[in-house]
Amino acid sequence: MRIFLFSFLLLFSACTSTPDKDESLILKPVSYEELPGWNKDNFKTVLPALQRSCERIIKRDTVQAFGSLEQAGTYKDWQPICYELLSITDMLKLRPFIEEYFQPYKVYAGTKEEGLFTGYYEASLKGARTKYGAYRYPIHARPDDLVMVALGDFRDELKGQRIAGRVINGKLKPYEDRADIVSGNWPHNDKALLWIDNPVDAFFVQIQGSGVIEVEETNAQKSLMRIGYAGQNGHIYYAIGRELVKRGYLTKDNVSMQSIREWLEQNPDEADEIMNTNRSYVFFEESEKDGAVGGEGVVLTAGRSLAVDHLKIPYGTPLWVDINPPLEGEQGLQRLMVAQDTGGAIRGAVRGDVYWGHGERAEYLAGHMKSKGRYWLLLPRFIEKIID
Repeated sequence: MRIFLFSFLLLFSACTSTPDKDESLILKPVSYEELPGWNKDNFKTVLPALQRSCERIIKRDTVQAFGSLEQAGTYKDWQPICYELLSITDMLKLRPFIEEYFQPYKVYAGTKEEGLFTGYYEASLKGARTKYGAYRYPIHARPDDLVMVALGDFRDELKGQRIAGRVINGKLKPYEDRADIVSGNWPHNDKALLWIDNPVDAFFVQIQGSGVIEVEETNAQKSLMRIGYAGQNGHIYYAIGRELVKRGYLTKDNVSMQSIREWLEQNPDEADEIMNTNRSYVFFEESEKDGAVGGEGVVLTAGRSLAVDHLKIPYGTPLWVDINPPLEGEQGLQRLMVAQDTGGAIRGAVRGDVYWGHGERAEYLAGHMKSKGRYWLLLPRFIEKIID
């Protein structure tokens, strides 16, 4: 199951960064002494992220390529390291272990070493299992007739591209867009997973791709439900922050998750039209996991999981990041992270989206983060590849 934490759907990313079409990923081997802050990181908090990825890696076919990056080798190259890493309990052994088994490579996007780093989080909402009172905005479950197609399964040149639709008379036809779905103009309006009390929250949880719902039960008690990504209607995502800037309601300097939310709530008569300029719609399912799950299929670790361009950086790859402070007064990020998620707005050889976790601080950091940064990939030392 994938929750795709659609960091991928950053509300403003389309107006802040567009990767050059010709920027290719270039790797340059370096020493650990060249990684800024390498000896200052607290490796204790990154171990769960590393081990979660390793639990997936050791189950894969040994001859399968480790993602789209040729220099990353095959799963056979990673599995011996992962078996050892899964047995580590002494934090003092983790840093020297990594130094022994991994070679760091500085990543360039063409000639550039810096890129945009944003943030995302796990949303908090209030809801009910039945429609009543203020709880009248649906969070829809995935409909049975939704067909999602990874075009790369059919053509190598289409790798990374996806479509979705409904089969009618033996042909795949486009699915309804957001405007149709939120207005009830589709066949499955009664198939709601639950109902929440705020249409803007309903929109934002789709942007994040997962959330924790405080559910009002019929016995006046409350329970918590975690929901995650279950499907998408196939329409291309469009950043509404870009639309608000285009119309002059916000500027590139002040657009953020918080300013977008504030504008939507202060302009309810226009909010639906603005939100519907993003024709993409996300469907959800109840999750039994103990946290949000990313594109790799593992539970994400706050501050240690990074969403990357999966067509360039394989899932499970450790990365050393050096990112400017996410907010004024905050410290920059010099730490080990793991590529565990992706998203439609995350494009480029040097591009990242930091998962901040759950709660008010996570939401605040995610909503304001637009930082420059760079990273280094850590690849197994015994991969017999020549990297210029």
